[in-house]
Amino acid sequence: MNAAPLTLVCSHCLAVNRVPADRLHDRPICGKCQTTLLPSAPVALTDQSFGKFVARSDVPVLVDFWASWCGPCRMMAPAFTEAAAELSPQFILAKLDTDAAPQTAGQFSLSGIPTIILFLRGSEIARQSGAMNTDQIVHWARSSAPRV
Repeated sequence: MNAAPLTLVCSHCLAVNRVPADRLHDRPICGKCQTTLLPSAPVALTDQSFGKFVARSDVPVLVDFWASWCGPCRMMAPAFTEAAAELSPQFILAKLDTDAAPQTAGQFSLSGIPTIILFLRGSEIARQSGAMNTDQIVHWARSSAPRV
């Protein structure tokens, strides 16, 4: 039985790819640049890549809004990386440096950082502010994601 295809955006070249849902565990690659579409490490987003990457993905995208000067952000970074490995391929984890991408960060009225926001097809589903450990990130993502 073939599962309906899902849309995934390549984090490297931003090409839009369609992948059968039942093939997500097969580590699909971009048809244009051959980069893995579901990385097990967080993807770095910019003002230029954020909109297309988040809006077109049929897989939930969990974005960590952070800054290099933020102590709690630096403390949470290793946990977010570990969570990316644990949550892939059901989620794509990404990071947005709020200092390097002020236009995008400003769209979300962040009350503080770190803040993680879960998106599906460009819509915000949930958000959480404050540093978390790996288990907390994984639990929060799984409990916040819509049941498909």
